[in-house]
Amino acid sequence: MTVISYPPKPSPGDRVAVISPGAGLPGLFPRPFELGLERLRKDYELEPVEYPATRKMGATPQERADDIHAAFADPDIKAVMASIGGDDQITVLPLLDRELIRANPKPFFGMSDNTNLLMFLRNTGVVGYHGATVMTALGRPVAMDQLTAESLRAALFTSGEYELRPAERWNDVNRDWADPATFDAEPETRPADGWTWVNADRVVEGRSWGGCLEILGWLLMADREIARDLSEYDGGVLFLETSEEMPSGEEVFRTLRNMGERGLLHRFSALLMGRAKTWSFERPNSPEEAARYAAEQREAVLRAMRAYAPDTTIVFDVDFGHTDPQLVIPYGGVVRVDGPSRRVTVTY
Repeated sequence: MTVISYPPKPSPGDRVAVISPGAGLPGLFPRPFELGLERLRKDYELEPVEYPATRKMGATPQERADDIHAAFADPDIKAVMASIGGDDQITVLPLLDRELIRANPKPFFGMSDNTNLLMFLRNTGVVGYHGATVMTALGRPVAMDQLTAESLRAALFTSGEYELRPAERWNDVNRDWADPATFDAEPETRPADGWTWVNADRVVEGRSWGGCLEILGWLLMADREIARDLSEYDGGVLFLETSEEMPSGEEVFRTLRNMGERGLLHRFSALLMGRAKTWSFERPNSPEEAARYAAEQREAVLRAMRAYAPDTTIVFDVDFGHTDPQLVIPYGGVVRVDGPSRRVTVTY
């Protein structure tokens, strides 16, 4: 069994690395990136440090691996944050020096394609943090969402339990980062219906595992960073969310079905399912279409879980992943799911 530990936390005034292990989108869209850097300085009193590939579109896997190594090896860097995700970080993993990172553990914050690095860190024995990329969470127009800001502050600077709260309002409709007018007003939000609980008659606690479902599916196909002994995951808390690529309900079901056939699903005591992202520039769904898409995804998850892990406690529409607000989930950290009290508590 992998022994997993929490890395030391930064303090206000410390330097933090900002890297692009997935895609160098800060080079294409500097406005949300620089806004995120400004908030790191002003709101969190941290000094961001960029690396050679941070703003470089088309950086090679080796260039991105070099930035990761440099960030973790530098003793003056106290945390590492991803600018944004991407779609080929899986090609970086074989180039990483596990012993270097194990010898220099630091909190890493990222989501989406950064599921790759988060899983690598977990297997190296280091708790990571799913959420709070610089361009999306910190670079939100006008102001960060309060739930996001509070969760990130707790994850960055504190060690201990933190209760996640359902959002009262949320958003998943993006505006064009290339349009300066995007940053003149906060994103429009709509009322949230809270979380939906299934098999909520128990309290479970375990180490978290999962992330972006599409990336997890790729890792499973490549058989990369998946434990050989699946008992590694026994009693854990699975957490999953889907991206702006908006996989169909059938695709979500098939991915979960394959996880079930591999013997994975029944090993987890609970599943936290992130609120589905229901809008993208390629599929600008109407409110009715969005509601239908979310319902299809929920039914797909339930169908797979009924087949392979019918007794698992499930919480739907938890506010992490590709929607706004974006709560931070400790990857490999302890999560407690209290069904009778309808509470989810993470340990940062």
